Amino acid sequence: MTSYWQIFLTFAKIGAFTIGGGYAMLPIIQNEIVRKGWLKEEDFTDIVALAQSAPGLLAVNISIFTGHKLRGTKGSIIATLGSILPSFIIILAIAMLFSGYQDNPIVVKIFKGIRPVTVALIAVPMINMAKKANKKWWAWLLSGAVLALVAFLDISPIYILLVVIISAAAISWRNTKQ
Repeated sequence: MTSYWQIFLTFAKIGAFTIGGGYAMLPIIQNEIVRKGWLKEEDFTDIVALAQSAPGLLAVNISIFTGHKLRGTKGSIIATLGSILPSFIIILAIAMLFSGYQDNPIVVKIFKGIRPVTVALIAVPMINMAKKANKKWWAWLLSGAVLALVAFLDISPIYILLVVIISAAAISWRNTKQ
């Protein structure tokens, strides 16, 4: 059984060494949790989908669901603390130490350099999850349609999620009637 201390340290490491927040943390969270055998790849994908559907920060939601799956409510609390505590301490230290340097050209260039890396860190797990989740042609078509609706037509993912839930419920209800 995974100890509370292992859960805390794993999520603290994830929280301390990832830049960019939720989606940028995905490959690191995925690597740590799946590599340690805490979750299977499919379970991780399910947790990410659930975490995206829940209100709040993605990384915190993943911490909550993973901690709960490993050790129940206390596991959720420990994983969440591990996930947010390093960021809180780092942000507090940066705010205290560097508040006068935000216009410094070197600092500006550092953050401009971090942006493309963050985009790549977000793209890689999304592509990997799409490969594993979309095993049929219609799933790829649906994923592409949702991407187009969100990216190009600026339709809220919440509306799309509601339509999918209602459609799935209607299809399921219809199939049980037959």
